[in-house]
Amino acid sequence: MNLPAHIWLNGRVIRTDEACLSPFDHGFLVGDGVFETLVARDGRPFTLTRHWKRLVASCAAMDIPPPSLETCRVAIVATMQANGLSDARVRVTLTSGNGPLGSDRGDSPPTMTVAATALKPWPPTESVITVPWTRNERSALAGVKSTSYGDNVRALALVHAKGAGEAIFANTRDELCEGAGTNIFIVANGRVQTPPLSSGCLAGVTRALVIEACEAAAIPVEETVMPISMLQTCDEAFLSSSTRDVHPLARIDQREMPGISGAVTQRVAQAFRDYVAGRDDP
Repeated sequence: MNLPAHIWLNGRVIRTDEACLSPFDHGFLVGDGVFETLVARDGRPFTLTRHWKRLVASCAAMDIPPPSLETCRVAIVATMQANGLSDARVRVTLTSGNGPLGSDRGDSPPTMTVAATALKPWPPTESVITVPWTRNERSALAGVKSTSYGDNVRALALVHAKGAGEAIFANTRDELCEGAGTNIFIVANGRVQTPPLSSGCLAGVTRALVIEACEAAAIPVEETVMPISMLQTCDEAFLSSSTRDVHPLARIDQREMPGISGAVTQRVAQAFRDYVAGRDDP
């Protein structure tokens, strides 16, 4: 694994091999933190304001003081420049800082890091597998982009071992919810459908942009509760995320899907490109 040479830590860019986090940082001890992943192209962060607003919402849910929008912008640009990156995958991570060995909080200031790596393309299509574990739509962390990603690590290890690239979760009501790092859309009877936020899924930045793009292009779209079994009857399906944009599905479990040849998926992908074209912060 090639690590970037520089990282932003608590207000300044330093060499990665010189960066030190306390072993008592609660992000390390108990996963007490939040984060955002976004992309930057031509040296400019994309949809930074939306990501920052979601970071602030996650911080509010976790009771962690959030950084300002300008702090995030300066840190991201400085980290990219230090690593010689124009196009990048960027991660902003914020923890509650040092704390005791248990779950109780300490009184230390938050820890903030920004890391940037080269932006790598995804393959044209993706394959997914539904996993036997569920999202808890009533969890204290439902809808929070928390650093507590153990469920996702376990799920991705399972699906990668089976030759797929993404895991799909139902919630405790056996409703379609989300992927490990993506939102999911299906196409049924010509309509684009995606689980509502009440399902427990993350309020994806790209998810919102896809919905807005469909509405702007007069493509029927709706947020609706649906059983996980819809994955076995839908006509097309695709994922969305900040690094994937609109990513067609070629296989769901053992079921072959249209992938890039899906007519509605093609329309949505084009509508998304048109909607964000020429805008760094739509």
